[in-house]
Amino acid sequence: MSGSCNPRCRTGLVFDEVYLDHYTGLGHPESPRRLQAVIEGLAGAGLLDTLTPIEPVEPRVEWVEAVHTRPYIEAVQRECAAGRMILSTGDTNICAASYEVALTATAGAVAAVQAVLDGKVTSAFCAVRPPGHHAWAGGGMGFCIFNNAAIAVRYAQQHCGVERVLIVDWDLHHGNGTQDIFYEDGSVLYCSTHRTGLYPMALTGRGHASETGAGAGRGTNLNIPLPPGSGDEDVIAAVRERLMPAAERFAAQLLVISAGFDSRRGDPLGDMSITDDGYAQLTKLATGLVEGGRAVSVLEGGYSPRGLASAVAAHVEALMDVSQPGEASA
Repeated sequence: MSGSCNPRCRTGLVFDEVYLDHYTGLGHPESPRRLQAVIEGLAGAGLLDTLTPIEPVEPRVEWVEAVHTRPYIEAVQRECAAGRMILSTGDTNICAASYEVALTATAGAVAAVQAVLDGKVTSAFCAVRPPGHHAWAGGGMGFCIFNNAAIAVRYAQQHCGVERVLIVDWDLHHGNGTQDIFYEDGSVLYCSTHRTGLYPMALTGRGHASETGAGAGRGTNLNIPLPPGSGDEDVIAAVRERLMPAAERFAAQLLVISAGFDSRRGDPLGDMSITDDGYAQLTKLATGLVEGGRAVSVLEGGYSPRGLASAVAAHVEALMDVSQPGEASA
């Protein structure tokens, strides 16, 4: 990534070559090619050199421990070092480098949070892998090792004085790990739009609209399962009707987006039909729900390299429009 940027740009980009070192095997859909396509797509759209580069900070296990158990973290380290090919807790391919790469992915999300809350940027997109929203406190699954978005939230709360965080997860699949982590936590409003009946709903039994949180978190978990073929109008209407009233009452200080793009039209693992314009609209709706539009977006799914590149470019451009509205026509 180029080290230069437009000094007026208020949107940051987290990317590091180390994220390509997580090797998942020949033909695996969650491959290094995904991030290469993202960077190429941003460059092709003329956005890459206008973004503010954000380097991952030095990873700290203590940030991961705020979300995941020590035995699980140690198991990931041990299994990667031993040369296992699949994580013992679930269907996630790993290699010798995966532990360090996953730690650095969490450090990228932390760096983005710090940059946003320090006022260096208004928003940031984290082009990181492996993804994270299926990882729960004691395990990983579904291509995920550590829950990058959840770790970003806990860092903001424990180190930056943020009290209330909104998480919007528009991946094709339900973010079961994120839901589990915050299900009884009233300081986090979690909203997931996802295709009903797909992985991991049948496996976990989670992701239904009836799941609204428990204990202190009652009313702060919002699942919006959608039928096959759902597109822009469906997901945007659901966000307007269900998320916006809840978010206005919640009054979050920071938005974290679990930005999955496998619900895009033509994705090989999905059967929904959201367009690039739909993602741009969702981005603007979501950022309008937090004070100052402060947002950290973390890449989750999306398995067509060409589609992922196009959708991310639309999403990042929308983040830029929100971050510097007065400059859009300059």
